[in-house]
Formats: sequence, C-alpha cells, structure tokens
Amino acid sequence: MKRYIIYSFAILAFIGCRKVEKETDEVIDEPQKVVEDSLAPKVLEEPITRTRKQIKEDLKAKGFQTYDYIDEKTHDTIVMQQYFMAFLKSGPIRSQNEEEAALLQKEHEAHLRKMYELGYADISKPFEYNSNIRSVTIYNVPTFKMADSLAHADPMVKEGRLVVEIHPWWAAKGSSLRE
Repeated sequence: MKRYIIYSFAILAFIGCRKVEKETDEVIDEPQKVVEDSLAPKVLEEPITRTRKQIKEDLKAKGFQTYDYIDEKTHDTIVMQQYFMAFLKSGPIRSQNEEEAALLQKEHEAHLRKMYELGYADISKPFEYNSNIRSVTIYNVPTFKMADSLAHADPMVKEGRLVVEIHPWWAAKGSSLRE
C-alpha cells in the first residue's frame, strides 16, 4: 500500500510538472502578447517633467554654468546653459594623400559620432567646402578645458589637417532647431 501511494504521488507530480511546462512553452511562443498586455509602453510615453530649479541644481552639481533669462514677450523664466562651440578650420598640414585623407575622414566621423553617443556633443555638422571653417561642433560639457580636450582628441586635429577654435556659447536648456 505504501508503494502504491508513493507511485501515485510520483505520477501525479510528473503529470503536474508536465502541464506547467506546457503552459511555460505557450508563454515563450507568444512574447508579443506579453508585451501588448504590459503597461511599460504607456509609462514610456509619459514625459519626464522637472522644475526649473531641479534642472539648475542638476546642472550645477555637474559643474555647468547657468543663468535665468526672462522672456520679454511671455515673461517665462528660461534656464540658459553654457555650451562650447568648436569651429574646426583648415589646418596647416594638408599634404596627406587621398587614401590617408579618406582614412582620417572616417576616423574623424567616428570620433564625432562617439562624442554624440557619449553625450559630450549635441550637434556636429560641416560647412560648405569653399570656407576656411570646415565644421562646427557644439560641446555639452561643463568646462572650456574639457571641450578643448575633446576637440583636440579628433584624429584630424591630431594630424594637423584641422585646427580648433572654441568659443563659449549660451543657449536655452532644451532648445532645438526648428523643423
């Protein structure tokens, strides 16, 4: 009798586990249904709002310079942040052959992409080629020294094909280009 109870229990346990595995497989086979039932997409759509004071405190803690600007038309208080605009100009060493220049260009573009991805640069775009100023990068860093260091890490600058000229620049925090 004892054996019968043990065997019955083992069979029931096996059947019970098998049923759970089947349910688990169904969930794995339908990952989209799980995502659709989730509240996560709705949460991500809600904007994160911070007060002007919180924005300024966060920037100050990171070492950024800011000031308040009062818009004459709307009377809104706008947080202005100091950025650094780096102008890349034609450098004195432009003797690289076509292949070397092409390789430097790829390294230059990779450097700028990395600056953007790391959050150090907000925008970097070229000017027309008939100008001595080749491109501009707006660095979103707290100090001139940091912007200068990042700009001089550019492979084109290191090789002398470009030279850097940096100027402090003020813009409203969160402002963007018009569409």
